[in-house]
Amino acid sequence: MNKNRTKRLGALVAASTVVFLGLAGCSGGAAGGDAKVTITWWHNATTAPLSSLWADVAAEFEAAHPGVTVEQTGYQNEDLQRTLIPNALQSGDAPDLFMVWPGGEVRSQAEAGYLMDLTDVASDTISQLGGVVKPWEVDGKQYALPFSFGITGIWYNKDLFQQAGISGTPKTLPELEADVAKIKAINVAPISVGAGDLWPAGHWWYQFALNACSTATLQTAIPALNFDDPCWLEAGQTLQDFLATKPFNDGFLATPAQTGADSSAGLVANGNAAMEFMGPWDSGTIGGLTADGKVPSWLGWFPFPSVPGSAGDPTITMGGGDGWGISANAPKETVELLKYLESDDVQSRFAAIGSGIPANPNAAAALTDPNLKAIASGLAGSSYVQLWLDSALGPAFGNPLNQAIVNIFAGTGTPADVVKALKDTAAAQ
Repeated sequence: MNKNRTKRLGALVAASTVVFLGLAGCSGGAAGGDAKVTITWWHNATTAPLSSLWADVAAEFEAAHPGVTVEQTGYQNEDLQRTLIPNALQSGDAPDLFMVWPGGEVRSQAEAGYLMDLTDVASDTISQLGGVVKPWEVDGKQYALPFSFGITGIWYNKDLFQQAGISGTPKTLPELEADVAKIKAINVAPISVGAGDLWPAGHWWYQFALNACSTATLQTAIPALNFDDPCWLEAGQTLQDFLATKPFNDGFLATPAQTGADSSAGLVANGNAAMEFMGPWDSGTIGGLTADGKVPSWLGWFPFPSVPGSAGDPTITMGGGDGWGISANAPKETVELLKYLESDDVQSRFAAIGSGIPANPNAAAALTDPNLKAIASGLAGSSYVQLWLDSALGPAFGNPLNQAIVNIFAGTGTPADVVKALKDTAAAQ
């Protein structure tokens, strides 16, 4: 996103074209043959194995529901969240089933009347999922259901760590900085970050805010949109100090997060970067970008190191998940498709392919990836899980907050600018 003007214009034209094409397929009429109902389903799986699973699920649902056609389409995550879904909702021609992120996003969509209230129609599934559904709840009603939930941490290449003479994983920020220096010595980028997509860089500041702010501050300041506590400024100062160690890949300001060999995930997948700070889905993303399309045996995961002397509780973790919402005017069969997606069977298959941690607790036993098991353990041991701050704060905050953070990465912004972006956005609400 932060490339030259010509590239940005090209991206906008391409996104607009995708919107047009996507919306053209959103009509709810029959889809050829004798089909009586067409369900349009948008998701962010663009590569195997997850794209293959969703295609299988659509075919299985059609076979079990004669007369129903499921048109499922995978879009790149940033296009889907930033452009395609918002434009479709505002146009009144939204897909029937689509991804909904927790916190401020689900709240804004529910308050605008875009989402079906699932409280009664999916009560059995809601009960089965348990407390993990809360981030998709608005004013006591359930407007979306998670299919994956986990915490963010650092994915790393065990082989590169060994080559650099690193034993174990860093537990504190100074230890991480020491490991960065060792990895540089073997001529490998220590850490990859897709700052071109803004939010991956934003996650570094979010994490340092968790390290700097007390639990009480996180629990009160975020819903109150009050950013007077000095911990918010401290987060940016810690980020500046860390950036001074030059830990990231060359060209990180233009690097995308998850698309192609030159993305931040791709750099890890092809051995050109040793680490990436990312959510629990990164195992599947990295696996999809390797030569054989499989999660590499050398891939490991560890929780974000603590920051000595900070006020934050080291057992606080940052995370969230992906959920499914249903358009307010979707055919009733869409609810049944959602229930199938949340079933023990589908959620277990989701867990088995390593694309994330299933929200359905009955599917946790199907996890085979040791890293995902470690994340699940870390989630279970968390004293408090803070939603990613752009999710918690809501759509209005995402771009100005993340852009202010990327400006620090670029050396054109300051920690105070990030706090100002938060306060200015809060004042406009």
